[in-house]
Amino acid sequence: MRSPSIDFYFDFSSPYSYIANEWIDALAARHGRTVRRHAILLGVTFQAAELKSPVSYPIKREYSLRDFARSARYEGVPFVMPDPFPIPTHNAARVYWWLHDTRGAADAAQWTRSAFRAFFVRGIPLNDAPALKALAADSGLDADAAEAAWNDPAWKERLKRANEQAIAAGVFGAPFFIVDGEPFWGNDRKPQIERVLTSGPF
Repeated sequence: MRSPSIDFYFDFSSPYSYIANEWIDALAARHGRTVRRHAILLGVTFQAAELKSPVSYPIKREYSLRDFARSARYEGVPFVMPDPFPIPTHNAARVYWWLHDTRGAADAAQWTRSAFRAFFVRGIPLNDAPALKALAADSGLDADAAEAAWNDPAWKERLKRANEQAIAAGVFGAPFFIVDGEPFWGNDRKPQIERVLTSGPF
């Protein structure tokens, strides 16, 4: 069933999600679609799928670090590998849902871009409360309100619900896309997504 929206699931600590966030809006616009973003926690989906981050395996770590940078170069987006990595991103995700539900998808999308670029270009640690609060201010938000939101049980519950909904939709990693009911996992699925949007299922 055709939908005007592309569902895009991401974690703020995912390099591939950052890269995908840089191209998904333009791709969608070329095909008259919009993007419906879902901030989630990869750790929760990994647990549900009995998976771990590829960088947690010594044999995969060096390849993954190389591929993060290579994939960013391929898409022409700036990238600096943050240290430490990965980090917990629940507070940034709660700010996303606070903005999404109170100010709308456009403001939440702008926060997504700001937070991704802060972490993967400038190395700002999104798990550090003072740094995150400063980033909120730099992004034009009320920093005190943002801090209150990420500490508010209501927004903690909102993120929990988003994780549960993602798992129910079959999401087990990020970036994860659902296009007209068809799931795609990974930044490297871009050509397949483009083809589906151009000519339908194949």
